[in-house]
Amino acid sequence: MGAPLTTGLIVLAVFLAAFMQTLTGFGFALLVMPLITLMIGLRNAAPLVALAGLTLYLVNFFRYRQAVAWPEVLRLSVGIVFGVPLGVWALSHVAESAVQRLLGVVLVVYAVYALWQPGTLYLRSRGWVYAFGFVAGCLGGAYNTPGPPLVMYGALRRWPKGPFRAVLQSLFIVNAALVVTLHYFTNHLTAPVFRWYLYAVPALLLGILLGSRVDKKLNSVHFRALVTVMILVLGLSLLR
Repeated sequence: MGAPLTTGLIVLAVFLAAFMQTLTGFGFALLVMPLITLMIGLRNAAPLVALAGLTLYLVNFFRYRQAVAWPEVLRLSVGIVFGVPLGVWALSHVAESAVQRLLGVVLVVYAVYALWQPGTLYLRSRGWVYAFGFVAGCLGGAYNTPGPPLVMYGALRRWPKGPFRAVLQSLFIVNAALVVTLHYFTNHLTAPVFRWYLYAVPALLLGILLGSRVDKKLNSVHFRALVTVMILVLGLSLLR
């Protein structure tokens, strides 16, 4: 795949993922990570998506900041802080093919869960918060996909829509900031990664702008179902 085509596809993927994240509050890395991994490999995709994701989460946080439930953010952040270093370590020490397959499993499991939507389940004990946070940190450090365990925890705790999106953005910022810092110290932030990031930023901002305008007009339930099916297909593609 030629360099201009690769860059163009990365920009398109970032735009679509940023648009979707702005509508639903999550899903950026779930959608963009496997697409970019297929194009430039996991070692380049992980730091690139971390940089783009941090930019996106900071912008969206200001949209939802008044609804943040800080006690939930603090408890989940404890688990994330311990999980991220383990995930970044795995990125450098585990075979890339194995990591891609594991990411595929994560995506398929998440998609099946999201389509199933077990509305009758309720997590009463708050003790599980640290386990969910730790798993989110591991996935965030390795694949920039802390979303699945956080979304599952929020659904099981039945967070209202406003706090749900606000808490997720806050936690994504914590995770992405840690991941970017560790990528810096492990020399993963290379010149090509920064170049792709600079190309992707305008598309990222455009996706946020359009997503915020469509947010009040689009049936987000139907849109989220469509995106979940896309995530399932992407996950299955990584399991080949």
